[in-house]
Amino acid sequence: MYTLIVETSTNLPKDVRRAVKAAKERENAGTRAAMSLDTITTNIKMADDNISPICQDTGMPTFKIKTPVGVNQIQIQKAIYAAMEQATKDGKLRPNSVDSLNGSNSGNNLGLGTPVIKFEQWEEDYIDARLILKGGGCENKNIQYSLPCELEGIGKAGRDLDGIRKCIMHSVYQAQGQGCSAGFIGVGIGGDRSSGYDLAKTQLFRGVDDVNENEDLRKLEEYVMTHANELGIGTMGFGGETTLLGCKVGVMNRLPASFFVSVAYNCWAYRRLGVSVNAETGEINEWYYQDGEDVSFDTAQKEEQEIKSESRVVTLQAPITEEQIRDLKVGDVVKINGMMYTGRDAIHKYLSTNDSPVDLNGQVIYHCGPVMLKDAEGQWHVKAAGPTTSIREEPYQGDIMKRFGIRAVIGKGGMGPKTLKALGEHGGVYLNAIGGAAQYYADCIKGVEGVDLMNFGIPEAMWHLRVEGFTAVVTMDSHGNSLHEEVDKSSLEKLAKFKEPVFA
Repeated sequence: MYTLIVETSTNLPKDVRRAVKAAKERENAGTRAAMSLDTITTNIKMADDNISPICQDTGMPTFKIKTPVGVNQIQIQKAIYAAMEQATKDGKLRPNSVDSLNGSNSGNNLGLGTPVIKFEQWEEDYIDARLILKGGGCENKNIQYSLPCELEGIGKAGRDLDGIRKCIMHSVYQAQGQGCSAGFIGVGIGGDRSSGYDLAKTQLFRGVDDVNENEDLRKLEEYVMTHANELGIGTMGFGGETTLLGCKVGVMNRLPASFFVSVAYNCWAYRRLGVSVNAETGEINEWYYQDGEDVSFDTAQKEEQEIKSESRVVTLQAPITEEQIRDLKVGDVVKINGMMYTGRDAIHKYLSTNDSPVDLNGQVIYHCGPVMLKDAEGQWHVKAAGPTTSIREEPYQGDIMKRFGIRAVIGKGGMGPKTLKALGEHGGVYLNAIGGAAQYYADCIKGVEGVDLMNFGIPEAMWHLRVEGFTAVVTMDSHGNSLHEEVDKSSLEKLAKFKEPVFA
């Protein structure tokens, strides 16, 4: 179980690598999407080399385990708990289990409902153990439809295959770049509200290259894969040729009164692996999802990647002045040197009513919950440090920037109109880092200078990070421009092209 956890966190499966490679080959050189995919493939290779998490958000671990009759499932569960705790201690998982009532972090990824373990008996003589690590950013973009319904941009969806088609297309549109596109989706048709979502997530355990045995669902999957990539959302929501890397659909019976279409969205960092285990010895017999062509990515130099970009490259030393911020425009590539401070949900709520533990005037806030390890001398080291989804901070961000003099915010997926307005009034900028690129950005962090508010837990604490060449793209500037708003508007217009019936 420990080996399965570590491999799932650090080693992207072959079928997913092939899908990422194909997306990279489709993009036009010099675009933001191409630069993003360069960063993603570099990150995949760095995770391989470092045996470290591909993405710092190691998500909600969900195990699906099939056992022969007579195998002790309690023993397997105990082994999973022990392996989870050890993997967290070793920095292969981020401590992600939080008490829903008081917000305390267990520190070892164990707690009520964490991890999710689903057992099933079968008639084979070996154990089939599979694990998916699905991060919170893409989990938040899951969506469930109750048919019939009216959908923005694409019209009425009825209780038929064509209505299902419209729901799936809308689900890709609504995710935008917040779920770290280009992504994968699992779709569950039917069931009740809970079983529908479970069916949708189960589809994510299928191979990227498999073909649906149900002819109607095969046609539906092929349709979505062709036309979802015409929406122009692209990698990270920057626009581009590839928005969706995989679509798998399953179906089950339902009640006459209910018709649910449930969609489980997964980011490009599609971390799911499986093993066949000898039921007598516990040894691994075979790995799943590792068949076919082996795709490896060279670790390109970051400077070479930036040269490929047609965007203006601006280097900033923190603290940053308002004049420097006002000079930035959407599309600029920014390289930051100096200090930056992490801040997620707990920090933003705290700063809305309390003083900051550090002087943030002219500084940079990074929406990030890193994976951290302390060495024998008590020094903290960053093991993974990609951006988290920024939209959760929309209620606080603009006010906090004005109150403390913050000049730049780094995250992924963009923010809303309240923050955009504040950027113009105060002189601030939003920088979009590449979601899931936790090794790429950890390499930019040259030292941990301190930490505050550790009572919130490692992911939610305020880490003081010294960085060099930390690269991100200006997607919201101080002049009222938002790339996220533009892509959302244009993709909604493109979604409207798919209103007309396709499946009779």
